[in-house]
Amino acid sequence: MASNSRPQYGRVWITFLRNSLIREMTFRGNLIITIVTRGFWFAAQLILFDIIYRNVNSINDWTREEYFAFMATGMLINAIVETFFMPNCANFSELIRNGNLDFVLLKPIDTQFLVSFEKVNLAMLNQIVLAGALLLYALAHTTQLEPALEVLQYQIQAGQWSWLLHLCLLGTGQILMYCLLLMIGVAFFYSLMIALASSSIWFGRNQGLYDFWFYITVFARYPRSIYSGSPTGEILQFAFSYVIPILLVVTIPARQLLSKALEPSWITLVSISITLVLLFVSRWIFKWSLNSYRSASS
Repeated sequence: MASNSRPQYGRVWITFLRNSLIREMTFRGNLIITIVTRGFWFAAQLILFDIIYRNVNSINDWTREEYFAFMATGMLINAIVETFFMPNCANFSELIRNGNLDFVLLKPIDTQFLVSFEKVNLAMLNQIVLAGALLLYALAHTTQLEPALEVLQYQIQAGQWSWLLHLCLLGTGQILMYCLLLMIGVAFFYSLMIALASSSIWFGRNQGLYDFWFYITVFARYPRSIYSGSPTGEILQFAFSYVIPILLVVTIPARQLLSKALEPSWITLVSISITLVLLFVSRWIFKWSLNSYRSASS
């Protein structure tokens, strides 16, 4: 009986997803407008940097296709965060102001889970598809498919199966590492958001803090290496690499996927370590903020 009383987090999340789908289908016009608007924004970003790369061969050490792979990585991380976490963190202050947080606290399930996953912004799934398509386009143009296919055909005809197996394992490992680093980026931004959302316990509304979050994360739209070369840029690069690793959580997975060298080579560990620490710290901040909460009836 004790095992049956445990919360079924998977089933609860599926229920949240189903409810979000019903909610979106109720207002289909809003869903379509959001998808179209996001599509225009995606196209505007591509057109802007395509125009830039018509005048320059590279930005720092990033060619056009490599930069598109970086852009797609950032869009994937941002789309995942905005799909699953942004609407919930933004709604946390409303739960406090209207007293509905009382009902959340009474549920026999982890409060942070309920607060973080109750709503799913299905319109942002469009961004995940577009970013994935851009990533495939960028990889197809950076790996030079025709020479690679010729080498692959030669190795098959020569019967070099051990070499092919090694190549498949190497490629699979690289893709898995990219996905892991992508999730590290999502975890970093989630931790930052839930920590900022927790401040609603004391401030009531924290719109200014969300604006601050957007202003800070705008730095992640550009590769880390472009900030070098000036005293101000070096300060920003250090602060957003080793204090709040905003510049690392997008740059590192992109460079990993493109097999571009990282300098220093151990900087990946910095990104992973700080993100794990931030996850624990944000969890502690959330629980601490709940201890300071006074219910609507008090």
